[in-house]
Amino acid sequence: MPRPTPAQFAYGSATVVLSTFAMLLLSQSRSGLGVTVIAVAGLALGLLVALTVPMPGTPRAGRAATARTNRTVPVPAPRTPAHAHAEPVEPRVSEHSLHG
Repeated sequence: MPRPTPAQFAYGSATVVLSTFAMLLLSQSRSGLGVTVIAVAGLALGLLVALTVPMPGTPRAGRAATARTNRTVPVPAPRTPAHAHAEPVEPRVSEHSLHG
């Protein structure tokens, strides 16, 4: 397993501290068991964030899968005569001509 990058350490640590602090404030837990559960949840969340930060130089699974499956093959358009879709042109008698 590759070593974690400094960015992974930073994101994981910040997540642990901030999420644990926020959960303690929101839950207003004062018991030892409640604080322990919140601390463990904060550590788990920080670990999850640290592991999901993309490492430099490795393609993400989603991008690699879409790059392999989104190969398009050009298909020539069917040839139709130019006059098949053209609408009849009516002369514009009432418009002003710039040429005379």
